[in-house]
Amino acid sequence: MQGSFNRGSGSNSARWRPTLPLLIALLTLPLLTGAAFAHAVAAGDKGYIQEISGINVLPLIYLGAKHMVTGYDHILFLFGVIFFLYRMKHIGIYVSLFALGHSTTMLLGVYFNVGINSYIIDAIIGLSVVYKALDNMGAFQRWLGFQPNTKIATLVFGFFHGFGLSTKLIEYNISPDGLVPNLLAFNVGVEIGQLMALGAILIVMGYWRRTRSFWRHAYRANVIMMTAGFLLIGYQLTGLFVAA
Repeated sequence: MQGSFNRGSGSNSARWRPTLPLLIALLTLPLLTGAAFAHAVAAGDKGYIQEISGINVLPLIYLGAKHMVTGYDHILFLFGVIFFLYRMKHIGIYVSLFALGHSTTMLLGVYFNVGINSYIIDAIIGLSVVYKALDNMGAFQRWLGFQPNTKIATLVFGFFHGFGLSTKLIEYNISPDGLVPNLLAFNVGVEIGQLMALGAILIVMGYWRRTRSFWRHAYRANVIMMTAGFLLIGYQLTGLFVAA
């Protein structure tokens, strides 16, 4: 079950000091470098995708894992999803819903050549980060008087994350020769990368949650995450208007 700040907060502790700056750095460093703004594949990988023909299982698994591990928008959303999840059963449910969502639209989007304007879809992905941060802060309960279904929201935003990747793969003109095996391999890589990212997040969160100041500073972390989401949205909308 998802939590929020309605549960209260803990007392202050000096042990939070190395944790919160680390968390801030993890959330903001890619934004400062500019790499995080593009929900895309690296230039060298793009060239490889454009040139391949036939079945290339292992390279596509590697590229899928690399995309997820370096996909800042994916990681931000995943971080927000598990922020208040403590039991592995609940984490497994939400991560599986997210995986089902982005796997479905990524595979079907490329196979049926269904693309969405990359700026628009990436702005929606940024919106998913903002939504999750607001949800974690209990904003919807205070503003609207009810709690949106977090499982449905995770699945729906997973669909949009998948469309973000399928749109890029379509733009890169991936060869139809060996398309299905290559897409499945890429998707397997994405899931491997997601598990790697999830493991790293759980290690950081596990350490932070053991400090007595978790509840005191968790709100700030979600404000930072929300700000990063707005930056992603602003960057993509700016690109949309400039390109128009």
